[in-house]
Amino acid sequence: MKALKLAVAEPSAILRYGIVALLRRMPAANVDILEIGDISQLAAQLSRHRPDVLIVNPASLGLCTPPQLRAQTGCEGMRCVALQLAMTDAVTLGAYDEVLSIYDSEDCVRRKIVQPADEAPRGERQEPLSVREREIVVCIVKGMSNKQIADTLCISTHTVITHRRNIVAKLQIHSPAGLTIYAIVNKLVDLSEIRDTITEI
Repeated sequence: MKALKLAVAEPSAILRYGIVALLRRMPAANVDILEIGDISQLAAQLSRHRPDVLIVNPASLGLCTPPQLRAQTGCEGMRCVALQLAMTDAVTLGAYDEVLSIYDSEDCVRRKIVQPADEAPRGERQEPLSVREREIVVCIVKGMSNKQIADTLCISTHTVITHRRNIVAKLQIHSPAGLTIYAIVNKLVDLSEIRDTITEI
């Protein structure tokens, strides 16, 4: 089996070493790991090594979004996984393919990082969103944080993140702008409801 090429971009040596150690000890995980401690070299390293998956703290990217990073480095097929170390707004996380929490179990990390790469492509078919997923899309495009969504819908933050992951998998939309367009086209929101949010995307 071809090794899964992972890039772990994290300035903190302690966090970076911990993530790498966890990834390497996962059973049956055939991975080739690139460590990037200097974020200023991130684009150059990605262009050179072309990993399948990038794990990075969204705060480290500044204003650069995953779609922009893919275009800049030529890594169009690279999955971007957010390493959530602090409260991050839902719009920012919505641009990522997956969200890792420092509290995730080893099994959870494996499911998020390794298993998606082994799954067959879904093809061109787009699965319909559930009622709850549509509600969460509306909240996301309105700029609500995970906690705000959880409080509004009376669910846990973890459940919100799980729904967000399912939404991305179903729609294959990886940017806040794309999700906003989807919500408008499918009449989930009115343009007047999200005008302020659009100016921030």
